[in-house]
Amino acid sequence: MTDEVLVRAEHICKYFKIGGGRMLHAVEDVNLDIHRGETLGLVGESGCGKSTLGRTLMGIYQPTKGKLIYDGKPVDLSNKKDRFAFAKKAQIVFQDPYASLDPRMTAKKIIAEPLRAFGVPPQEQEERVRALARQVGIPEEFLDRYPHQFSGGQRQRIGIARSLAVKPKFVVCDEAVSALDVSIQSQIINLLKDLKDQQNLTYLFITHDLSVVKHISNRIAVMYLGSMVELATSDELYANTLHPYSKALLSAVPIPDPKLEAQKKRQIIEGDVPSPINKPKGCAFSSRCPLACDKCRQSAPTLKEAAPGHFVACHLVEAQG
Repeated sequence: MTDEVLVRAEHICKYFKIGGGRMLHAVEDVNLDIHRGETLGLVGESGCGKSTLGRTLMGIYQPTKGKLIYDGKPVDLSNKKDRFAFAKKAQIVFQDPYASLDPRMTAKKIIAEPLRAFGVPPQEQEERVRALARQVGIPEEFLDRYPHQFSGGQRQRIGIARSLAVKPKFVVCDEAVSALDVSIQSQIINLLKDLKDQQNLTYLFITHDLSVVKHISNRIAVMYLGSMVELATSDELYANTLHPYSKALLSAVPIPDPKLEAQKKRQIIEGDVPSPINKPKGCAFSSRCPLACDKCRQSAPTLKEAAPGHFVACHLVEAQG
């Protein structure tokens, strides 16, 4: 990992029209730097906007507001030509290997699909597909099989091979192991780490599994209701958690030692997540935070550096600071 910024999100917002003139605020004013060669973990509850942010950074969704900068140059995601060119630099591994592969196509055709889209000659396609199959652990003699003839882990390996076909430098892993058996998850995570080292990739690793994200990430960002609430290195976040929401999330991670697990105090978050259609005034977490004060309910905190490299959006941390 270097200090050089490969992907920068500036005030990214993504809203969806849902009828009646109402808007669903899926991602709200996110500022984020992803450094070249790092794995940035992105965690939070289901529905907090993680996948929407990842797909917006990929260009699958156009941002409602804000700007995406790749390798120092702005990317116009509203321009079809720019978006197509950006697809060669950034790719995505989807969550569900059962749904993300075309059942009518062989593994060979699935992996070669991006190569065909970018006009790579057939002979070069063949060589590249076989090389990718070897890299991800799919036997070459299996390439003429269809998705239903593979296991879940093998299907995800095919999905990974497809995402790397055009040699991108930035890869969004959107819950890439959550649909797999636990015994297979570690294999896929280790594969992703090996490919990252071999090809100098940069990952945005989206997950709700905090034990997985610690194993693979250099830094971790925590989202709640579309906003970034904490960002720090993996070790720092686990050792010195600052935001009340992050503390509650981490308290739910099981400890392998039964004695320590029995002694651990869980921090239960009461209440329901507010609606992203009618967001509360002030801090989005204030309605569920046991420490919330009047300031929390009146004004939304901004993400500020509380310690070197450790950012948090919380009035209480500012007050203690």
